[in-house]
Amino acid sequence: MISWRNVTKIYSDTSVALRDVSFDVEKGEFVSVVGKSGAGKTTLLKLLLAEERPTRGEVIFEELAVHTLGSSHLPQLRRSIGMIFQDYKLLNSKTAYENVAYVMEVMGLPEETIARDVAEVLEIVGLSARASHYPMQLSGGEQQRVAIARALIHRPSVIVADEPTGNLDPYHTRDIIRLLSRINELGTTVILATHNKEIVNRLGRRVVTLSEGKLLRDEKKGKFIVL
Repeated sequence: MISWRNVTKIYSDTSVALRDVSFDVEKGEFVSVVGKSGAGKTTLLKLLLAEERPTRGEVIFEELAVHTLGSSHLPQLRRSIGMIFQDYKLLNSKTAYENVAYVMEVMGLPEETIARDVAEVLEIVGLSARASHYPMQLSGGEQQRVAIARALIHRPSVIVADEPTGNLDPYHTRDIIRLLSRINELGTTVILATHNKEIVNRLGRRVVTLSEGKLLRDEKKGKFIVL
């Protein structure tokens, strides 16, 4: 489904983010990408989203050569990939419902479709009762669940989460990881970039470890081990 093939990303003579990295992610997998700050985790995800281009190598998504796409094809790619960030990126002037609906409004979808789908994803993330609340009226965990709902609204085949629990306390961290696991069980592929050892070890899923831009290990039921 997704392949990084001999990918190297060089920003400058003194900044090499990835060094000849190769691995695949199959449909329906839950993969944690781990490593210290600067290991190359975020760059790896940016290459998948075509926010960056590899210096060498290929990035393939569902037989599509991501690294060759022109700007006119990027919206189609990104509708297939739901992105979740550490800082939520919510619009403070809009309610939880409106933050999620905004994506569909931009796509020009009819109001009845928006109302149906937003209600559905808010129920999935457990926020039906908080739909009319603004971000500042929500806890950090609730704000991140709104962000997850927004990522789900266009029914992506993949969810990419870049340090989604970095600003959360342990309770809300576990809540978000349980939610991502549930989404995965419903059939969505999940790629989680994190440096949270407890999360990774509790999941007991596949772990890809990066160190100084190199793929250090790839284990089907891995642990967080960074040298």
